[in-house]
Amino acid sequence: MARIHSHKRGKSHSTRPAIKRVPEWITYGQDELITIIVKMGREGLTPSQIGQKLKDEYGVPLVKPILKKSITQILEENHIKAEIPEDLQNLLRRAQRLREHLSRHRSDRRNVRSLELLEAKIHRLEKYYKKTGKIPEKWGYKAVVAQLA
Repeated sequence: MARIHSHKRGKSHSTRPAIKRVPEWITYGQDELITIIVKMGREGLTPSQIGQKLKDEYGVPLVKPILKKSITQILEENHIKAEIPEDLQNLLRRAQRLREHLSRHRSDRRNVRSLELLEAKIHRLEKYYKKTGKIPEKWGYKAVVAQLA
């Protein structure tokens, strides 16, 4: 799959297990895994951090084949849901860091363009999440690029 704002294909991604069935070495039952996930969610970990921790510390490569649900669905069922989805939150953090960089380095035109592209992604995701009801209709992101130019 190609990148949105470049002419490259991009190679940065995690490699998922090829076989999507429950491995033999997993000794955790469904109830145990759900309690572990809920406990980590209450500690404030994001779904991707929970999945990483399950893989590294508990030896669970994928949760979905075992529980037939994703980590996000399990957290939502147990009323542990972030007000802003994780991918949008990550983009907002990136935009904040880029704004701080541009406040220190005003002549950095390349990163002004990067901020424009990043804000375009944020607006696309915002529109999608409002349409699906994952964020409130009143939620909005204020573009900063117009102030920089």
